Amino acid sequence: MKTKSHPLLGIHSLIMMIFIYVPIAFIVAYSFNSSRLAADWSGFTFDWYVSLFDNRHVMEALSNSLTVAVVSTIVSTLLGTLAALAMRKVGRRTKAGMGGLLYMPIIVPDIIMGLSLLVLFTQLHMPLGKITIMIAHITFSLSYVYVVVSTRLSGMSSQLEEAAQDLGAGTWQTFRHVTLPQILPGIVSGALIAFTLSLDDFMVSFFVSGPNSTTLPIYIYGQVKRGISPEINALCTILILVTVTLIFLAQFVLNRGKGQKKQSVLPF
Repeated sequence: MKTKSHPLLGIHSLIMMIFIYVPIAFIVAYSFNSSRLAADWSGFTFDWYVSLFDNRHVMEALSNSLTVAVVSTIVSTLLGTLAALAMRKVGRRTKAGMGGLLYMPIIVPDIIMGLSLLVLFTQLHMPLGKITIMIAHITFSLSYVYVVVSTRLSGMSSQLEEAAQDLGAGTWQTFRHVTLPQILPGIVSGALIAFTLSLDDFMVSFFVSGPNSTTLPIYIYGQVKRGISPEINALCTILILVTVTLIFLAQFVLNRGKGQKKQSVLPF
């Protein structure tokens, strides 16, 4: 029996959508404004997007962001996946305790994490730069990878793995041909989420960045303090587009993997 939702719920949802997305729509719209004044619409243009690629500082910040995002994504995906596989074999009490520790980077506010990592790097006498940003991004990204992969593992039956071992497959063969194909959508989704989080992170990066390690969010913050320009609107629009695309892609891969999970067959 279908239940009718209260009309106020629909109105509330609509107001929330307007509150969230209208400011973003203004940023996107004014990135095409030919005037430098945000309050004055004087025509449609792509000039601000073209000028971005001629800006040396933007290109340096983009290069730093991509380098940090790629390295941190690879490492955090590997560590998060290994953690999820290891936690699958431990007891319930150990899993609860260790799982809580792995959830901490998600729960702890970004400003606390950024400050604590800054104190850690200072105590270790590590110079702030790309390396410290990578370590910081790995620290919080692997938790998201762990959550996605462990969720995938929790819904996976062990019958195929047991059948593979009964047919003579070793531990590595079972993992390669049975376990990995089933959790691969979760691994890919976790990697895409980690890449997105690293690319968009500002708070943690702000604390642990150093000379010549300015990322795109930090660059945008520095420019906004001088006033919002059309170039910043264009840069934000590109970041929004990339972020939304990666999130939708991660969700698509995860959903597709759930749909194909029951179609797995043993290769032995």
